[in-house]
Amino acid sequence: MLWEGAAGVCINRHGEMLMVLQGKADEKKLWSVPAGGKEREETFEQCCIREVFEETGYEAEIIRPLFVKTGMYSGINVKVQYYEIRIAGGEAMIQDTDGLIHEIAWKRVDEMETEEFGFKEDIQFLIDFSNGLQII
Repeated sequence: MLWEGAAGVCINRHGEMLMVLQGKADEKKLWSVPAGGKEREETFEQCCIREVFEETGYEAEIIRPLFVKTGMYSGINVKVQYYEIRIAGGEAMIQDTDGLIHEIAWKRVDEMETEEFGFKEDIQFLIDFSNGLQII
């Protein structure tokens, strides 16, 4: 089985990254960039735009693809396309029908403690990106 999804990475003019606090009601909540699973007929770009809107209320525009993360997580093959995005409209509002998003915030990635991140493998990439390093 292959699970596919997309994630949006957005930095504001203050050097803060758009993040969501996510997790099931009975579990520890962790921060991540807005992301989620691709629906059958969607492109990765459409998935990214939809997920950002559902999780944050912001309308996103794709700037460029950043990288593809692949791997095995909990016994499932995963492929997630990360995009640099910009906010084109909307306002901060959780619209997640799954009830997994608990807060929306702009955070300085390099100031967050690693245990607050939901996807530890993303930490260095997000720090590098927020520091303006060119991502290929």
